[in-house]
Amino acid sequence: MITSDIDIFLGLDVGKTDHWACAVTRDGTKVCNRTLPNDEARLTEVYEELHTKGTVLVVVDQPATIGALAIAVAQHLGIPVAYLPGLSMRRIADMYPGTAKTDEKDAFIISDAARTMPHTLRSIEVADEDEATLGMLTGFDLDLARQITQTSNRIRGLFTQIHPPLERVLGPWLEHDAVLEVLTTWPTPALLKHAGKARIDAKLKKHGARRHTARAGTIIDALGAQTVTVIGTDAAGLVIPHLAKQLISLHAQRVDVAAHLEKMVEAHPLYPVLTSMPGVAVRTAAIIIAEISGKTFTSAAALASYAGLAPTTRQSGTSIKSERVSHSGNKRLKRALFLSAFASIRFDPTSRAYYDRKRAQGKRHNQALIALAHRRLTVIFAMLRDGTLYDIPELKVA
Repeated sequence: MITSDIDIFLGLDVGKTDHWACAVTRDGTKVCNRTLPNDEARLTEVYEELHTKGTVLVVVDQPATIGALAIAVAQHLGIPVAYLPGLSMRRIADMYPGTAKTDEKDAFIISDAARTMPHTLRSIEVADEDEATLGMLTGFDLDLARQITQTSNRIRGLFTQIHPPLERVLGPWLEHDAVLEVLTTWPTPALLKHAGKARIDAKLKKHGARRHTARAGTIIDALGAQTVTVIGTDAAGLVIPHLAKQLISLHAQRVDVAAHLEKMVEAHPLYPVLTSMPGVAVRTAAIIIAEISGKTFTSAAALASYAGLAPTTRQSGTSIKSERVSHSGNKRLKRALFLSAFASIRFDPTSRAYYDRKRAQGKRHNQALIALAHRRLTVIFAMLRDGTLYDIPELKVA
């Protein structure tokens, strides 16, 4: 950020109910250092008071959630806002004396870093209402996905304990609500065996399962692979129906969120640009739009660093020289780009060729995928900058 015209740097160490506000002038003099309630009226009062002394820059360490109101009030008043990433702040804090970590000290570090090291800041622009909604919906969708995985694993764990052959059959099918309806009605091996193939088949067919007869037969065959009853089976029978109903509800919620996401993303001007790249579908496009909205990036390298896809180099003379995957950056964006890269190698020849080349160079699977995600993000940056669609390059024939 360019801060040459800023007179006062206001650092906010944001909190749920109160922020600590520390404002310093260009020469480092403190003009404000106190707690500030997370309240519109008090935020406006402090901002306007400081604005009478010169041009103010508000700097926060969290641009979303608990810091959202502080940013919105500043933007409403026309005051520029910047973001100091948490990892950068912690590294900068190591240069200050003392080991104590307090809100007051953190707020001063934020304001002083903005004054002396403006290159560490990231600008925050007014986010479009649709992009803000996308951010909330994609976050909720990710929460639902995690809950689905957790609940599915819990069901699989119970069947692994009481009937491993049945778990091997039912485990991969838990994404289908028809199978979950069967478990809601007959949650234990004994009840499934008593129900019989015909009733299980009818239940699967009623709830729209494909190949319902074959699946019912597979379940009955798995039941015959174990004759003993394990201790705890009755208790599992009490828990499994609740977990199955919970999983059905989670599936329905995610379908509803996906419908809203699809409707919103398809209306966004960046949708055709992003989805022109192989491996980028509605959810990935929504996450990219939500996570980069309101932020500016001067180069593809800056965007890669923000996403946590830029490699970290370690070198010390001639004895140590290596590159490793960065553990910083925006985790949601990084995960979406990683999964998108993984999807692209299945049907995009260009991505597959790049992945195979990295594997031939000795990189492990995850390393090759991260390198591919980094390369694809560089292309996405150019596409967003120029407003152009993805152009599939021609593969070189050896």
